[in-house]
Amino acid sequence: MGSSVSIALEKFIEKYLEQGAKDPELLSIDYDPQWPSLCYMSSAKDGNSVPWEPIKRADGGDFSDIEKALDISIHNDLVDFYTGYWSDNLNAKISEDTVQLLQPWNDDDFIRLQQNLVGHVLMKRRLKQPITLFFGLTDDDDFIITLDNQSGEVMLEQVGMLPKKVLAPNLAAFLSSLEPNFTR
Repeated sequence: MGSSVSIALEKFIEKYLEQGAKDPELLSIDYDPQWPSLCYMSSAKDGNSVPWEPIKRADGGDFSDIEKALDISIHNDLVDFYTGYWSDNLNAKISEDTVQLLQPWNDDDFIRLQQNLVGHVLMKRRLKQPITLFFGLTDDDDFIITLDNQSGEVMLEQVGMLPKKVLAPNLAAFLSSLEPNFTR
């Protein structure tokens, strides 16, 4: 049995795939042989559209290197969120707002994601703010969806500022409140 975050993410992905199955274009992406991923359901010429879908990670992945480098423990909810699947980013709706859940596409993308999280933590330390870790984007480039590393609360945060508001008491509750969003 997985964690509550793993279960909530799996349920969201199931809904995402169900909705995407209604129109094959919704789950297609331009093929890039230079950016390989298990998510590609077929190969094609560079730039041609191919079907894709989130794939459960066999290796799980971990954050131990950045935890050592930053001398922190990364909240288990965030670890479970980022290490469960290989996937393109997932578009979702919460109430009337749209968000994009960040996901690693391949090993290189996972490394880049970790580097960006390190940069975010260093910025928060420099600003003497509590550590948050991002996992989602909003329509407004100045705002991100973060997880408070201490409490596990999901926050709406303006980049470089203290979080503006609590969106959910934890990541599992936040994921459970989302609906897939395929508007383009």
